[in-house]
Amino acid sequence: MLSEFQKIKHLYSRAAFGLAISDLPIKTILQAHISQLLSPKNYTSLSVISKSEVEAIKSEAKNKGKEVKVEARKMLKENIVELNETWMDEMVNSSAQLQEKMALFWHGHFACRVPNPYFMQQYLEIIRKNALNDFKTLLFEVSKTPAMLQFLNNQQNKKDHPNENFAREVMELFTLGRGNYTEDDIKEAARAFTGYGFDINGLFKFRKNQHDFNSKKFLQKTGNFNGDDILNIILQQPKCAYFITKKIYAFLVNDEDFDESIIQNLANKFYQSNYDIKILLADIFKSDWFYAEKNVGNKIKSPTELMVGMFRIVPTTFDKSISRLYIQRTLGQVLLNPPNVAGWKGGKSWIDSSSLLFRMRLPQIIFYDKELGIEPKEFTPEMGAPKMKYVDMYVKNIASKKLLAKPNWGNTVNYFSNEDNSWNKIEACLLVKNIDANTTKIVQQQVDVSTKENKIKSQIIYAMSLPEYQLG
Repeated sequence: MLSEFQKIKHLYSRAAFGLAISDLPIKTILQAHISQLLSPKNYTSLSVISKSEVEAIKSEAKNKGKEVKVEARKMLKENIVELNETWMDEMVNSSAQLQEKMALFWHGHFACRVPNPYFMQQYLEIIRKNALNDFKTLLFEVSKTPAMLQFLNNQQNKKDHPNENFAREVMELFTLGRGNYTEDDIKEAARAFTGYGFDINGLFKFRKNQHDFNSKKFLQKTGNFNGDDILNIILQQPKCAYFITKKIYAFLVNDEDFDESIIQNLANKFYQSNYDIKILLADIFKSDWFYAEKNVGNKIKSPTELMVGMFRIVPTTFDKSISRLYIQRTLGQVLLNPPNVAGWKGGKSWIDSSSLLFRMRLPQIIFYDKELGIEPKEFTPEMGAPKMKYVDMYVKNIASKKLLAKPNWGNTVNYFSNEDNSWNKIEACLLVKNIDANTTKIVQQQVDVSTKENKIKSQIIYAMSLPEYQLG
């Protein structure tokens, strides 16, 4: 049975990105932490680029030479990189941890990538703002973002030439899942979404002249439906609540051992609450089964969870901002650039022979300034090549053999130096599950004991290098 502190540590590994050094020491009142996570007070809107800046860049390149156009594209791509880095900083530093964690979930659920940084910023703000609200609002707003409409080709969905891509993914990936609709439903939904697009200002626009106003039959209902009607009909299906609940359960609880009775009970309450995300999350975090042994330390951290968790314990900056993008790409999760509309697979897919080696060496590469010694994977068409080939360009032309990190050890060393046996404290705070005596012995044999400060630093680095640290 877990102690109260162990439950809190597990809660923060799932509902946040792990404990931060600023969180320690932590009051051992579980319910207080659940309430705090569910009611964030310091949510911060991100604003990296304005619509006018994007338009100015595009205008400068219009009707100009090839070199100017290449430079304009480069500037837009750099803005997306800046948005990526700004969001990761927010994940590290924000007190609204659950909000950012669920935004990461929704980013994988409503997977989207486009080269326009203003569109991506709009999309990111919507999933961050609505991450803890109700799923209906989130679904409606995401479905009308220029980023999603462009990514899934609904700008080309017209009454005389319906494009089924958007309608298909809305049902297959966003709401119902395969087997809960027919091909005819897709065709009819596509007709309903005709005319859904956006204007030059990046605002949703219903183009009446391109909309099919004829009657449609969708999920056994008949009427002169538009896209909003389709989404409302979908939300009326209990299977939609079940589909979303199961995905959230996999993300927060267990992605291999599904307790169908628990998921169904959660889904029923989620449906009855009109898709209130906070109610669903509260039901999960307040349950006894969430803290059961089979659900603790059983999930492989995503690359984002791994990186953010490390930086919450040891705040870190880099000489080259592109360094974090290098890490993301090498580990296989570049924020704002999911591999496809299905998002990242997660689970065991995070681990292969190359990425596991890099994950284990990452703490030493960052905090000991070790050489990388590994090349990131080449971008494939599935990962967004060639449109997102700029990442490769940056990595090859800018990233050095060392990441040139600047860790701020001050508060971290001070906290762990207050006890004679710093290792026990480090193990308790950083690892979800305790390690065996042999592993502890091996770690202690490698620790730098030249000074008390170096001892603490090396103990933290080796703790983060353990296989157990890969699990959350």
